[in-house]
Amino acid sequence: MKSNKPRILLGSTAHLSLMILSTPLWAIGALFVIPLPYQWRYNFLMTWSWLIIDSLRPLCGIRVSVRGKENIPQQPCVVMSKHQSAWETLALAKYFHPTTWVLKRSLLRIPFFGWGLSLLRPIAIDRGATSNARQQVLEQGIERLNSGLWVLIFPEGTRVSPGEKARYQGGGVQLAIKSERPIVPVAHNAGKHWPRRSFLRYPGTIDVVIGPPIETRGRTKGEVLAQVESWIEGEMVKLD
Repeated sequence: MKSNKPRILLGSTAHLSLMILSTPLWAIGALFVIPLPYQWRYNFLMTWSWLIIDSLRPLCGIRVSVRGKENIPQQPCVVMSKHQSAWETLALAKYFHPTTWVLKRSLLRIPFFGWGLSLLRPIAIDRGATSNARQQVLEQGIERLNSGLWVLIFPEGTRVSPGEKARYQGGGVQLAIKSERPIVPVAHNAGKHWPRRSFLRYPGTIDVVIGPPIETRGRTKGEVLAQVESWIEGEMVKLD
């Protein structure tokens, strides 16, 4: 590993530089697609995500292996994923297309990045206003699902380091029950290769597992949440 340190540092610096330099360009380009239909805006802005994700392989030696694509339903539904890295925020939209996200409202205030993100119809919540946030997720989530968007939710609410877990929250389950949609659980080990709070990207393979849809009709929130957590964390043990 010591002999790879210069390569890791160089690749990580190149990838971070690509993100910093490309973000303003796409944000400026977004000004010209604002009047266009949503699908056109989405396709344009997501090319930035594909650039960032696809460049990880040549710059940082990070590959991706995905199992369970056959489990993806035809109809958009709620996706609940482990959250370890920035990687899954961008990359999972490749498999659930088109995607919107439940995210912190503060992300929309990030210069350039947040401005472009706001054009993708995210469900932006204020974590301090718990009851209002829950209502937003339900109302806007159902609207997004009915308009043909997948809703991606990180049930732990924040990124956690590999081998760790946070308390699973039930907002995504409640949305799935109210909208009568199944939940697709996702496990991955992206945090090993693109850790949180670090600009270093480590070579290797990001393993992603997409689970069978979890039915929500006629079930309680607690019952479904327990199944989601059990499946994701069980797969994380295998990946780790």
